[in-house]
Amino acid sequence: MLLMSQFPAYKHTKHQAKGPRKDGLRWLAAEPYRVFFASGALWSIIGVSLWPLFYAQQLGFYPSLVHARLMIEAFGGAFVVGFLGTAGPRMATAPKLTPLELFWLFALHQASGISHLRLQHPLGDALFVALLFSLLLCLVIRVVKFRKEAPPPQMLLALTGLACGIAGAAMQLSPATLMDPQRLRLANLLLYQGLLLPPVLGIGSFVFPRMLGGDFGDPKTAAQSRAKLVRSIIAAMLLVSSFFLEAFGMVTLGYAVRAVVAAGYLLIEVRWKTSQSGSLTTGLFWALIIGWLGIVLAPFHYAQHVSIEHLLYIGGFGMLMLIVGSRVLFGHSGDLEGFFVKSKRVRFLIFLGVLAATTRATPAWVPSTTVSHHIYAAITWALLALFWMLWHRRRFVKRDEEE
Repeated sequence: MLLMSQFPAYKHTKHQAKGPRKDGLRWLAAEPYRVFFASGALWSIIGVSLWPLFYAQQLGFYPSLVHARLMIEAFGGAFVVGFLGTAGPRMATAPKLTPLELFWLFALHQASGISHLRLQHPLGDALFVALLFSLLLCLVIRVVKFRKEAPPPQMLLALTGLACGIAGAAMQLSPATLMDPQRLRLANLLLYQGLLLPPVLGIGSFVFPRMLGGDFGDPKTAAQSRAKLVRSIIAAMLLVSSFFLEAFGMVTLGYAVRAVVAAGYLLIEVRWKTSQSGSLTTGLFWALIIGWLGIVLAPFHYAQHVSIEHLLYIGGFGMLMLIVGSRVLFGHSGDLEGFFVKSKRVRFLIFLGVLAATTRATPAWVPSTTVSHHIYAAITWALLALFWMLWHRRRFVKRDEEE
């Protein structure tokens, strides 16, 4: 109870769930994606920039671990927190986040990234656990005490992602994990893939139909809600079990389970018919295909699975976060139709994402290109993230006056 009392949501009454006033920090706290998306994109630029600096002999340490943590925790984690912190209360028709909660979450996010950059990985992981747990607590309190409607069943997968991220980062804090290859592999899988893959499926099944020009695909009956919940539970259990399978030696089976669950769940839950389409819609299909290939191809060349999995990390997770982030930015700035624009600029951004993913994966088959392709992929992603932020610079601060 003492811990809960630190979060203002616990003190709300139900009649306060009407929405924020459009002034100052209250408005910003109600839409935390505005600061978290921008921060995450900046951290991704920092994360990839470590490789060119290292190869230019301007860095005194090998950046592999720092890069991985920044890209997953500071970049991926920022988009997860920004999206769920914005959409979670709305889906449950509960109070939005408060300025104090926003400050707390954002401070943990920044402190975690800075700690990793300073090679203080245990501290960075501990702060990241605190960040995800704080967000989870904020959401659970709202759903349990203040909701007016039940959140979509698919949100179970988003919460599964938070649980995987917490478990994976917490396991990294134990010296026993670092000494045990199987436990370390499990911790890495839970953190690097478990944090993002379940939310991609859960949030995706809710948002992708809207990105194709339809509605959110809400269940129309109680029976449909129960069926969606059952499918979400099964998908979550299978995804988590796939990490255990791979970590404890059944590599091909683990990847196969993930590939089948990812494809099967989205094919069942999403009506893949475009009533509206634009350059970002095309990018959505590219991201899903490339990310899925990253899962499918990795077990066939497992000695180089890290390079191959960058098809998933960059082409899948990275591009999807920027595309879904664009949908959120367009929607909340009162320019929803802008998401469906056909634009050479947007096609160029999609091209950069595909190029970065394939360039980074190439060393798996052509090891002699490792150094050059690390550099090329890093520069390409940095340009993509920078151009993406510049493209949306006004939408980060523009309000939808009709909300």
